[in-house]
Amino acid sequence: MRAFWKTLRHDRRGAALVEFAIVAPTLILMLFAAFDYGHAAYARAVLQGAVQDAGRDAGLESGSATQADIDAYVRAQVLSVVPRGAVLTSRENYENFDDVGKPEDFIDANGNDAYDPEECFFDINGNALWDADRAADGLGGADDVVIYTAELSYDRIVPFWTYLGGDEQVNLSATTVLRSQPYGDQADRPEEQVCPE
Repeated sequence: MRAFWKTLRHDRRGAALVEFAIVAPTLILMLFAAFDYGHAAYARAVLQGAVQDAGRDAGLESGSATQADIDAYVRAQVLSVVPRGAVLTSRENYENFDDVGKPEDFIDANGNDAYDPEECFFDINGNALWDADRAADGLGGADDVVIYTAELSYDRIVPFWTYLGGDEQVNLSATTVLRSQPYGDQADRPEEQVCPE
């Protein structure tokens, strides 16, 4: 028996197979991860390109009449890369670039520099509520600033991320900001003062 173990210890035949069995799972995992991240990067690039095209088309005078076609174009471009993905699109518009992301104005009665429900405010987007972002929904009109956003959700193509504690779903988002072409005069946005009772 002692001679068998001595011979086995010096025998190098089959060592590569054992080494490969140790290294292979890590190598395969790294290859699948690279493939998955590469696919996600490609999907993000296609999504951003489609959103840029949609933004240019939406800024034209015909943009308001063809919103459904523009959204369908974005979906078609993205779903050609991610066939089982879900694409949601949205538009918000502002009067000018300075308004982007700003809250509606309010009368700070108690001087705390924050809006309180009992304070009067100036309703800019016409929804009769104070908003932390003064954007109005939709494409807007001539010379309005529009933020066009598309969000893509899909299941990863390599379905082992849950075993590693990762998320099985990929969520990507692309945004473009544009000013609608001045094919007419910009509509006034009346500010109505609203005071809660």
